[in-house]
Amino acid sequence: MTMSIQAVNYKMTIDGKEVESKSGERFDRVSPGHNEVVGTYPAGSVEDIDLAVAAARKAFDKGAWPRWSGAARAKALRTVAACIDRDVEKLARIEALESGKPIAQARGEVIATAEIWYYAATLAQHAYGDSHNALGEEYLGVIVREPIGVVGMITPWNFPLLIISQKLPFAIAVGCTAVVKPSQLTPGTTLMLGQYVKEAGIPDGVVNIVSGKGAVGGRISEHPDVDMVTFTGSTEVGKKVMQAAAGTLKKVGLELGGKNPQIIMADADMEAAADAVVFGVYFNQGECCNSGSRILVQRSAAKKFMDIVVEKAKRVPVGDPLDEKVLVGAIASPEQQATIERYVAEGKASGANLVLGGSQINTEIGRYFEPTIFTGVTKDMSIAKEEIFGPVLSVLEFEDVDDAIDIANSTIYGLSSGIWTKNIDDAIKFAKNVRSGTVWVNCWMDGFPEMSFGGFGESGIGRELGRHAIEEFTELKTITIRTGERKNWLS
Repeated sequence: MTMSIQAVNYKMTIDGKEVESKSGERFDRVSPGHNEVVGTYPAGSVEDIDLAVAAARKAFDKGAWPRWSGAARAKALRTVAACIDRDVEKLARIEALESGKPIAQARGEVIATAEIWYYAATLAQHAYGDSHNALGEEYLGVIVREPIGVVGMITPWNFPLLIISQKLPFAIAVGCTAVVKPSQLTPGTTLMLGQYVKEAGIPDGVVNIVSGKGAVGGRISEHPDVDMVTFTGSTEVGKKVMQAAAGTLKKVGLELGGKNPQIIMADADMEAAADAVVFGVYFNQGECCNSGSRILVQRSAAKKFMDIVVEKAKRVPVGDPLDEKVLVGAIASPEQQATIERYVAEGKASGANLVLGGSQINTEIGRYFEPTIFTGVTKDMSIAKEEIFGPVLSVLEFEDVDDAIDIANSTIYGLSSGIWTKNIDDAIKFAKNVRSGTVWVNCWMDGFPEMSFGGFGESGIGRELGRHAIEEFTELKTITIRTGERKNWLS
C-alpha cells in the first residue's frame, strides 16, 4: 500500500531568489502511476528566460564566480553533492511520482547523481592549458582554457536530476554560469537544485532554473546573450535546437536518441547476457536513450538464447512506482503510450513475430505497458531502425561478427552498443568497428562519472562526464608574449 500523495508547490530560481513566473501562472503534473497531482510549478515564459539570462550574464561578466579559485568552486560543488546525499529519499520519491519510474531505481539514480557532483568538483581544480617554449628565444606562447560564458541547458523528462547533473556541475566547475530549463513533465528535482545551490554559497545568478513549456527552451537556444546551449532529448528536437542556435553561432552540445544494439555471440555466457538484455530494454520502462532495444543474436544460438530471454521477461514485475519490488513502472505520458502502441502495430504489420506482450496493461489507476518482444525482425523494419522509447525489444539474427557489425551500423544512431562473447578477438574487432560513442563488452549500461558519454551520427555532438566534460564548457585563448625590443615595421 502506497503512502498518501500530496502535491508539492515549487518555485523557480532566478538571480538567487525563489520566484514565481512573471505571469503568475502555474501548471500541474499528474503522476502517471497514480492519476493524482503530485506537483505544481511556475509556468515560466520568454520574459522569465530573459530575466534569467540577464542574471547569468551579469554573474559571468561582473560577478565573482568565474574569478573564484578552482579550490573554492570545488568546495561549493561538494556542498551541493552533500545536499543531494542528504535528501536521497525526498528526491527519489519526487522522481518516482513525476516520471513513473520505480522508487528503487530512482533512489539509485539520486545516489549516482551525488557522485557526479563530487567528481565534477575534482575537475574544478584541473582546468589546464599548454605552454610553447620552442617559438624562439624572444617568445613564450601560452594557451589557456577559459569558461565559455553563459550556458543554456535544456533537459528531458526521463532522468531529470541525473541528466542536468551531467551538465551543470561541469559547466560551473570551470566558472560558467547557467540557465536551466527542465522538462515540464518532471521539473521537481531540478527546481530543488536551486535550493542546494543557495545552501552551498554559490553566488546569485550563477545558476538560474526556469520551469515551463517548449517555447521557453526555444528562447534559450536563440538568445543572443547565451554563449552555448546543451540539450538532451530526441534527435528531432535536437535539430531544431541547433537551427535556433545557428542565428548567433553559439556552441551546441547535443545528447540525442539511440537504437542501441547488443551483440550476442554463440559462445556468450547465456544467462548473464539474457539478464542484461532484459534489464537493458525494460530499465526505466524502456524510456532511455541508451536502452538496449535492439539485440542481434548469432543464428546458431538464437532459439536457445531467446527461450531464456522470454522466460526472464515474463517474470519482470510491472506496477506501482512506489512499490520497492517493482522493476518496471508507469509510462510517462499518454503521448508516449500512443507512440509505443504505434510501433507495436508497425512491427506486426511488417511481419515480425510478437512473442511476448504488445498491449497496454488494464489497470484502474496508472498507465502501464507489457514487456514486449518481437523476433524475426529485419534491419529495414521501423522497429529495428527507430527509437521507440518504450519496453519493446526487437530481435535480429546474424551469421558472424562481420555481419553483426554491418547490422549494428545500419541506423542513423550511434550512441551505445555492446557485445557478449568469450572471444577477445571478436570483442576487439566489434569495439573498433562499431560506430557508437560507448561500447560495452560483457556488460550493459555500466556507467561511471569518470567515463565520457555521447554519440556518433544523429545521436549527438560532444561528450558529457569524464575529465573531457569540462572542455565542452571552455574556450581556448592563445597568448603570445614577446620579450626584448620589437623591430619597427617601417624601418
